[in-house]
Amino acid sequence: MTGSTRRNFLKEAGAGMAALSIGAGPLQASVMPGRPSNETSSSQDRPSNIMAIAAHPGDAFFAMGAPVALATHQGGKGSLLSLSLGEKGSATILPAQYGEAQREAAQKAAALIGAEALFFQYPDGEVPVSDEAKFAVCDLIRQYKPDIIVTHWRGSWHKDHQACYDIVQDAVFYAALPGLVRKLPAHSVGKLFFDDNWEDAAGFVPDTYLDITPVFERWMDACAVFPMWRGETGFRYNDYYGSLAVARGCVCNFRKAVALMSPPEQRVRHVRAL
Repeated sequence: MTGSTRRNFLKEAGAGMAALSIGAGPLQASVMPGRPSNETSSSQDRPSNIMAIAAHPGDAFFAMGAPVALATHQGGKGSLLSLSLGEKGSATILPAQYGEAQREAAQKAAALIGAEALFFQYPDGEVPVSDEAKFAVCDLIRQYKPDIIVTHWRGSWHKDHQACYDIVQDAVFYAALPGLVRKLPAHSVGKLFFDDNWEDAAGFVPDTYLDITPVFERWMDACAVFPMWRGETGFRYNDYYGSLAVARGCVCNFRKAVALMSPPEQRVRHVRAL
């Protein structure tokens, strides 16, 4: 990688970190040898309310839980909405029993990171891209008033993840429309980000890196509540997401980090003439 390319990468990463600054103090990355310092966020006007919206409880906590944990750690609010209980995720446990275990795990995990677990009960594998689902998410957005939403990227092989992406896009739009009369008044979400999920990797290009070092262990403990965390259903989530936090941290000089992706319109900058 050339020096110019390294400088461009760090500049872009720094801009991304500024876009997702959370909490009471700045996220300050140290200068890496031979490289210019990153742009970092200021402590002013920093969002403090994050909502994760996922297809299943495991996705909400494994791929989206760290930013929520950081928000609550720094005095903000956090919520994690699962559109389905993921009840069909076990080959040995009946769906009704496994779904209830997933719900209980999500509630316990949310308590560990100081957040709230929310649930819809669309059938696992059959989450519908419907107006009913979009308006239901819209209503929760208006109720919880998140500054930031983290959700699935559309480049997934998982049908429910694709559905969640489509639902959230329209729900955010509906939630912000003052002329759309619902039980609660309109609320505009400040930022939308897509999570770094192993099942949603097609076309995922991160542009925002968030230092999660202060909450890494707490987040890991919360994830460990789930029966599928250590590979019980065939995939070693603990090894993958724990290692990924180290790898993402390496590229932005944090000990532990998560990578997020912004929608194209959110990356546009308006530069005023002097």
